[in-house]
Amino acid sequence: MGFRFDLFLLSVAILLAPSLSDLVISKVDRRIDLTSQIVRISVTLKVENVGPDPVLEVLLPFPDHQAKNLAYLAAATNEGKGKSKGPATSLPIEVVQPNEMPPALTWYSVSLPKGLGKGESLTLDVLAVFTHALRPFPEKISQAENQLVAFQESAHYLSPYIVKVQLLSVKLPPDFKPESYTKLEKSELSGSEIKYGPYENLPPFSYSPIIVHFGNNQPFAVAQELLREIEISHWGNVQVTEHYNLIHGGSQIKGEFSRLDYQARPHVGGASAFRHLVANLPPRAHSVYYRDEIGNISTSNLWGDSKKTQLEIEPRYPMFGGWRTSFTIGYGLPLKDFLFQSEGKRFLNISFGSPIRDLVIDNLIVKVVLPEGSKDVSVSAPFPVKQWHETKFSHLDIDGRPVVVLEKTNVVQEHSQYFQVYYKFNNVSLLREPLMLIFGFFFMFIACIVYVHADLTISKSSASYVAKLQWDEVKTAIQQVQNIINRCLTVHDRLDATLRDLSRTGDVQACKVARKAADSLLKDLSKELKPLLAFLHSSPQAAQILPKVEDLVAKEHELQEKLMLKHSTVVEGYEKKSGGREMENRVALIQQKLTALRQEVDDLLEVIDEI
Repeated sequence: MGFRFDLFLLSVAILLAPSLSDLVISKVDRRIDLTSQIVRISVTLKVENVGPDPVLEVLLPFPDHQAKNLAYLAAATNEGKGKSKGPATSLPIEVVQPNEMPPALTWYSVSLPKGLGKGESLTLDVLAVFTHALRPFPEKISQAENQLVAFQESAHYLSPYIVKVQLLSVKLPPDFKPESYTKLEKSELSGSEIKYGPYENLPPFSYSPIIVHFGNNQPFAVAQELLREIEISHWGNVQVTEHYNLIHGGSQIKGEFSRLDYQARPHVGGASAFRHLVANLPPRAHSVYYRDEIGNISTSNLWGDSKKTQLEIEPRYPMFGGWRTSFTIGYGLPLKDFLFQSEGKRFLNISFGSPIRDLVIDNLIVKVVLPEGSKDVSVSAPFPVKQWHETKFSHLDIDGRPVVVLEKTNVVQEHSQYFQVYYKFNNVSLLREPLMLIFGFFFMFIACIVYVHADLTISKSSASYVAKLQWDEVKTAIQQVQNIINRCLTVHDRLDATLRDLSRTGDVQACKVARKAADSLLKDLSKELKPLLAFLHSSPQAAQILPKVEDLVAKEHELQEKLMLKHSTVVEGYEKKSGGREMENRVALIQQKLTALRQEVDDLLEVIDEI
């Protein structure tokens, strides 16, 4: 139903859309890769200008239901033909809203390197990468079933320009034949590839919806949140720590999980699950570790050579649809491979995205922790990111370490491009921590020498020592009084809670029993207070604090009386079945006094605690 409603909205929008006549697309070759959970659409466009004026841009429309899942869009042009073809030139792309165009389409403008004059042509290579574009269908499957997904597209290339010739090929996973696909004129299935076309002389905004339903057991690993922390140490190391919050984004498993079936026949009893993930770490990565909330996980393998370091990790349990896991990967990198100098500044040049293959990241946060003393920090990223600055304190830090925070949503493997963090750093700052350690140990040794040779003992018969002991006894007694008062307040809260239970259950007898128990407990606590108050009266050291303590005990006793009065009034009202308004009027004045007394008790406790 979601597919059909999107198609309905798009059809209405296309009917209302005007055409653009300056450009003509002489040939379109589209290739859609559905072999993983990430949908990649490669489009080769041969564009011709048939208008009188030069053209500076090419418009690329996407239906809104596709645009919301668009993670990456790139366009490039190649100069020359055949063996003389030059290097690809990446073109800037921005979101636009052309005049008189319907809101059901999202428009992107590709700026051409130079104006395309009348009669001139240009070939564009466009790559669009989509996440969450494959919908599990059915949404729930048993442990033994294969995962089936559905994909929606158009057999005709959606464009505001006339298209003379176009081809479409849809590549499916090689292990499955499609369950079903939309059959149109000039469509055929060849192995694991569905071909549509060629279609000729189609008008602008031609749209022919197709749906492909097929099996795909590739890992649908989705990192709902990934935090990458990159910490620079000028002593020769870059430490990378990655915290993953992962979910299997495919069809959810229904019924109970059978470990026996999975262990006996993992390819049958858990075909839709994935057990391994592979991370391609930078070359010369060292000190690699892999752990989760429980601790280190030993089920991992590491291979490395001069070109790459490959880490294969295995969660503690197989990942079925809807199942979640959290883990951390950490590794160190040689500083000289990633930190460089240019124009009086140092800059870190490192990859942005995750090293795990075909991972979809809903929200990625990259934190770059610079050495303490770094200044004039700036960032250069190949795509728009949200950024801000923080400060991190670590061992022996005084001012804290500057932290650059970059955030981006809907991240795919194509975002694993290099970005740069520029900053200034004085080499003298490198000596700060070693000097702190040297002087720290020096002063510690001096203190030890003074302590060993100095006589710091205090005579137990001196007046100051006796006064200190007496004051310690007074403080201990005051703390015991505070503890008893706090226990009384806890009894008050429990007794007051029985009134709320009474309004809900109407159990008057239980409320009376609770009041009787509270009254008994409060009397016992009052008995515990008497010897403590007597000691404070007899101690000259307590003369200053004694009035506050007596006032606290008196206020708490008055609070007890008011609370018991409120409790008996409410219980009596329930027994006599008094009206709600009448009971509220009788209790209102008592509650007002209770609130004031409780505040006075809390204030006195705070005052006594500060003395």
